[in-house]
Amino acid sequence: MPDIAQVPQAVLDRARKIRLFLMDIDGTMTDGGVCLISLPNNGGIAELKAFDAHDGQGLTLAHTMGIKTGFITGRRSAAVSQRAQELHVDYVYLGQAKKTAAYEECMQKAGVTEEEVAYLGDDLPDMPLAVRSGLAVAVSDAAPELKAVCHHITEARGGKGAAREVVELILKAQGRWEEAIPQALA
Repeated sequence: MPDIAQVPQAVLDRARKIRLFLMDIDGTMTDGGVCLISLPNNGGIAELKAFDAHDGQGLTLAHTMGIKTGFITGRRSAAVSQRAQELHVDYVYLGQAKKTAAYEECMQKAGVTEEEVAYLGDDLPDMPLAVRSGLAVAVSDAAPELKAVCHHITEARGGKGAAREVVELILKAQGRWEEAIPQALA
């Protein structure tokens, strides 16, 4: 996480309002690689996803501190469902070719306005949600077109702690980071 003093005041002002943190998965919570594994004896195909433990700690802290979280992704993946359950993610939408309806449903369920939503993405399908969000964030290795419409770019690459960085930014902007630290769970 960059020094909070280096974050522009306009970004901190946006982060102070956040009550819901939504994100893409591939390229955001993972490094973007899609690993398909052939199972023996015509057992079909399995998918492998690698998640960063720092991101997990960040999302768990968000949950502990009362910030709702959600995954909106184009792929269907049992690994994503499992990780969401482990991290107490409130909203999980898989197989979303267009993400707008899921975004709106998350807002409605959480009872928040667009300015109270942070969205983290990495590529072109994330742009419609980024332009609507109160705090739009792109991972450092995101598509240039997405970066151009976001309020903040993480120092971390996708799958390498970017989601944790966003949670830390939000909690620090809200003056709740010191309160959150002792509540971190292993």
